[in-house]
Order: sequence, then structure tokens, then C-alpha cells
Amino acid sequence: MNRLFGLNGIAGLLLLVVVLLSVVTGLGIQAWKTQKAQATNAYVLESAEIKANNSANSQYYKLVK
Repeated sequence: MNRLFGLNGIAGLLLLVVVLLSVVTGLGIQAWKTQKAQATNAYVLESAEIKANNSANSQYYKLVK
């Protein structure tokens, strides 16, 4: 009976399933919160001012609040 509840038995399998489902749920909730926060965070791209292969292109992104 002691081997049944070892980490190699049914309890170990159930523990692994619970841990994996917890990780998936946690990451899903974090993704949902990030998407919810960024959905209202629009930006404007000034395409006339951007030159190809220029490291300063990031200054033309303006956050709209």
C-alpha cells in the first residue's frame, strides 16, 4: 500500500497533473490580464518620418492616452 502513494504511483501522477494545470491556468490568467491592459493602449505610427534601417525609429511611436 505504501508504494501506491509514492511519487511514482497514482499520487505522483495526480500531483504532476495538478501542478501542470496550475501552471497553465496561471499563464493563461497572466496572458488575459496583459491582453486586457494592452487592448486600450493604442499607438500612432508616423510613417512619413521613418527611414529604413534607422535605429532612431522608435521615437516615432507615440502612445495615445
